[in-house]
This record gives sequence, C-alpha cells and structure tokens, in this order.
Amino acid sequence: MRSKTPVLQTAILGLLNDAPLHGYELRKRLNLMLGSFRALSYGSLYPALKTLVARGLITGTEQTAAPAALAPALSGKRARIVYELTADGKEHLQSVLASSGPAAWEDESFDVRFAFFAQTDAETRIRILEGRRTRLTERLEAVRESAARTRERLDEYTLELQRHGLEQVEREVRWLDGLITTERDRSFGTPRSGRVRPSSTPHPAETPGQEPGARRPEDPGTSITKERG
Repeated sequence: MRSKTPVLQTAILGLLNDAPLHGYELRKRLNLMLGSFRALSYGSLYPALKTLVARGLITGTEQTAAPAALAPALSGKRARIVYELTADGKEHLQSVLASSGPAAWEDESFDVRFAFFAQTDAETRIRILEGRRTRLTERLEAVRESAARTRERLDEYTLELQRHGLEQVEREVRWLDGLITTERDRSFGTPRSGRVRPSSTPHPAETPGQEPGARRPEDPGTSITKERG
C-alpha cells in the first residue's frame, strides 16, 4: 500500500475536515466513499493515522468512556481514540486540494480528489477533469493501436475482454466531457441553450446525432481529452 499512502492520507484529512472521527468510523466511510479503498484494512489505516499524528496534521484524543454503572457493557471495552485536524492539517489539506498536476488525475488518486471536489475551487476542478480526460484519451488511443496489431492473434474471449475494457474507457471519457461542460457553464456563463446543465446528472445525455465521445459544440477548444481506466 506504500504507493497509495499519500492518497490515503489525503482521504483521511478530507474526511476529518468534516468532523472528528475514530478509526472504525474512518474506515467505514473510506470503504463507502472511495472505490479504491473498499478493501482498506486496519493494517493500512492505523499506520497512516500514526504518520499524520507524528507530522502534526491530526491529533488523537482518547474518548471518555461511560461510567460502568451506567453502561456496564462498555466497561470492559478499550477506549476509542477520536482523530481531528490540527490547524497545520487544515492548511496542508487546502494546499493538496488546490494542486492540479498529473498526480491529481492518475488512477491512484483521481477518485479521492473527485470525492472532495466540494472542497475544491472551480478552476482546479476543471484542470483535474481535463487532465484526467487527456490521460484516458491517450490510453484509449494506445490500446486501440495495440488491438489493431494483435487482433488476428487473439482468441474470441481475449478480444471480448479487450472490447469491454475499451468501452469502459470510452464511457468514462463521455462522463468527463459532461462534467467538464457543466463546470465550465457554471464558472464562465450559461451554455447556448440558456440553461446550465444540472450538476446532479453525472452522465449527461449525448446531443442527438452526435457520435459518442465527440466534442460538444459548446465546448471551448482544449487540448485535453482523456479518460479513466
């Protein structure tokens, strides 16, 4: 999990920015929110928490146990530690969420960054979405070229798996196109229709007659075209 440690730490800080949490609740929320961490174990979580405490980004406070007379069932249980952000932790989190370089749109971190878009400014959101779209489009083109070269040597099941993978990437590119359009409309003005596309629609419908993945007419020119694998 070493390669995912910074991503996990960002996820922890983002959740603690909403409210103090103990380890069990943190793990549950990570597993619910972030697909990348559905298999997250305590063996990964607690070392990350320990590191964040050592860096002064969070603090851990032992939760006061209820008196045994009032809650005898709890008297033998180990007290839980509640974690919360420090001032340095809040500042560090804001610095991370304001970044929009390649690390923000790679497979290892995009889900986490997207999960905290509500805490991210509009320009940074657009740069991350465009970067992700570019990365995925490049990957899509590379896979298509490879498929064209090897098609005759592959059996029908391998070809079907390859087709399925291509469809997943194409679908995410279309999803990103819709998100980018929504963010631009919201930030820089209304689209030609005079209405802003509702942000609650994660996969906007294609324009009638438009080929899947094609540039939308209202999209400003951009060099970014990419998707998620």
